[in-house]
Amino acid sequence: MRILITGAGGFVGKNLAENLKNIRDGKNLTRPELAVDEVYLFDKEDSEEALADYCRNCDFVFHLAGVNRPKDPAEFSGNADLTRCLLDALRAAGNTCPVMLSSSVQASLTGRYAGSPYGESKRNAEQLLFDYGKETGASVYVYRLPNLFGKWSRPAYNSVVATFCHNIARGLPVTVNDPAAELDLLYIDDLMETLLDLLQGRAERCDYDGLTPVITPAGAYCHAPGAYRVTVGEIETLLRGFAAQTPVPVLPDLPEGSFIIKLYSTYLSFLPPELAATRLEAHVDARGSFTELLKTGSCGQVSVNITEPGVTKGQHWHNSKWEFFIVVSGKGMIRQRSLDSDTVYEYAVTGEQPTAVRMLPGYTHSIQNLSDTEKLITVMWANERFDSARPDTFCLPV
Repeated sequence: MRILITGAGGFVGKNLAENLKNIRDGKNLTRPELAVDEVYLFDKEDSEEALADYCRNCDFVFHLAGVNRPKDPAEFSGNADLTRCLLDALRAAGNTCPVMLSSSVQASLTGRYAGSPYGESKRNAEQLLFDYGKETGASVYVYRLPNLFGKWSRPAYNSVVATFCHNIARGLPVTVNDPAAELDLLYIDDLMETLLDLLQGRAERCDYDGLTPVITPAGAYCHAPGAYRVTVGEIETLLRGFAAQTPVPVLPDLPEGSFIIKLYSTYLSFLPPELAATRLEAHVDARGSFTELLKTGSCGQVSVNITEPGVTKGQHWHNSKWEFFIVVSGKGMIRQRSLDSDTVYEYAVTGEQPTAVRMLPGYTHSIQNLSDTEKLITVMWANERFDSARPDTFCLPV
């Protein structure tokens, strides 16, 4: 399949182009039945001759080009003009391949979008495509997209999330006029899955009741599922939490599929590379060292423990805290014993065959480096973050 993307240099276009190129080059194995032979990238600096050539050869069009924030509102007419130019090129080529149009919820001209020049321009582009479909028999797909967020979005342009991420990551101010204002936000990678589904004939059709999509197989429009409704104040609060500096990096709670995990990924994409590294403090003594690597909001922390040759560390127990010990280099012996028993359980561990050993609550435990020359390196996970005011650690030999 040969695919044309207009507006290929934009936020959606760049993400879509890279996804399609991965499939074309055999790097994305999650859709083995989807074949992409060529990806034609058309942007505003390209010629009409290039567009005409692409339109002669393409098998599918993603029409993403548009005018978003012109200096003069009259320039919004470019949305219909760009669509007309594309459709004229397809007509001239006699190519009735499917066409997808990236429209906007503002095209509903409903509620706060009533009278929106941008919405009107998108509504005009939609009508051009619908008329084209009826005229030529080509399949047309119109997606009224909400606000989008994710990597490669542009700050100070048309995405408050991008602006907030960019500024907060750099310690710059942000302006929040109404913290309670709600936004419907769709993550860019969720949209990519929807567009790849479209290529495979799995479009979800809908109509609209005002701003609300109503799923129906006979719908004139297409629905991109997965949008989140959040307030501007919530976005700012989350981002400031991500940016908070601590001696040990702290990961927020990141439930799978949640808005917060996608916002965190977006925030990191805006983090200046020079701020990507955090120098950690190693607690060193004659026995070796102990370094906290990262902490989490609700899933404890990860540390690395280095034990010098012949040394035994630990020799303590916990009431509620429990840990995983995973030796990644060297050769050692982990021992633990219940406080009400004389039975000692031993676990021989090596970096050559990593094994996760649980340190059980109410069991005193230790780890010994069995080598005379090699350091023992152990990654440790504890189910709770260390609290010096409540360490829950009590010395007792195994």
